[in-house]
Amino acid sequence: MKRIVFLDYVRVFACFLVIVVHASENFYGAPGSTDMAGPQSYLSNEADRLWVAIYDGFSRMAVPLFMIVSAYLLVPMKDEETMWQFYRRRFTRILPPFIIFMVLYSTLPLLWGQLDGETSTKDLSRILLNFPTLAGHLWFMYPLISLYLFIPIISPWIKKATAKEERFFIGLFALSTCMPYLNRWFGEVWGQCFWNEYHMLWYFSGYLGYLVLAHYIRVHLTWNRSKRLSIGTILMVVGAALTIYSFYVQAIPGETHSTPVIEIGWAFCTINCVILTAGTFLMFSCIERPNSPWLITEMSKLSYGIYLMHIFWLGLWVGVFKYTLELPTVAAIPCIAVTTFICCFITTKIISYIPGSKWIIG
Repeated sequence: MKRIVFLDYVRVFACFLVIVVHASENFYGAPGSTDMAGPQSYLSNEADRLWVAIYDGFSRMAVPLFMIVSAYLLVPMKDEETMWQFYRRRFTRILPPFIIFMVLYSTLPLLWGQLDGETSTKDLSRILLNFPTLAGHLWFMYPLISLYLFIPIISPWIKKATAKEERFFIGLFALSTCMPYLNRWFGEVWGQCFWNEYHMLWYFSGYLGYLVLAHYIRVHLTWNRSKRLSIGTILMVVGAALTIYSFYVQAIPGETHSTPVIEIGWAFCTINCVILTAGTFLMFSCIERPNSPWLITEMSKLSYGIYLMHIFWLGLWVGVFKYTLELPTVAAIPCIAVTTFICCFITTKIISYIPGSKWIIG
């Protein structure tokens, strides 16, 4: 199948942004930690507050972009393909590397003392239940698997749906992404209560909305390149500004914060993040090159492996740039992200020469 050039760029961009997010989290997590942010957050100074808000806030489109790319390529399911064929094709690609890296994250850190034997044993025993202690980034795999499970279910509807019907769905999805703010300002709404979390828009919420949005853009959106670029740029700028501000206005330095509270605008299914993601995707869709440069194509092909392993490299470069060289935050975060990305790309490229490497890095 011929590669869709702009999707290669989106995939590489999103993969890099994931690393930027996790690099940034080292500047508002527990002091001295090289892990991702925990339940509580602490910013040491105004510089951390500003640059974490900018770098991390802008990068929060990473996960939704991955969801949109997958949906753009896979939805609807092919007419000649059965549900079970679809599942076999998708899951044989993503599950073996996923399981291998869960084992690696549960064992390898024993070698450098980041993990003790008790935690390692517990993580290994829970592999079928959840991601390991030191692999919080693998949470993403579960909603991705959920979308894959649902694609054969929604495909018959989406094949027949008109543009107006899909816009109706997307509109309800957009309204559902306002729920975090409605809950903060007004408490429980639309049927929510302590015995019922399934509010009125529950079945239109979550990453499924990005799936329908991707199909709508691919099939029904008829804007020319100029209109996509101009509207996409406006949406990206507005979405980025709102997402960045939502953190900055709350993250007062010198105070301990609840991470879910100050990250309310960084949740991937909030209206500002949807605007940011949709605008950026529209901008990338304006790329009309016949082929990607070799480097972009290779990075795109290896992006799954880069994502899976990047936490192994991230801690090393956090130690170098934040603690050894003591770079200012404005420089440290991009340096950590770039060097981590390069190391992961080189590592996955080397692994790709090993026979059967697809079972390791996808």
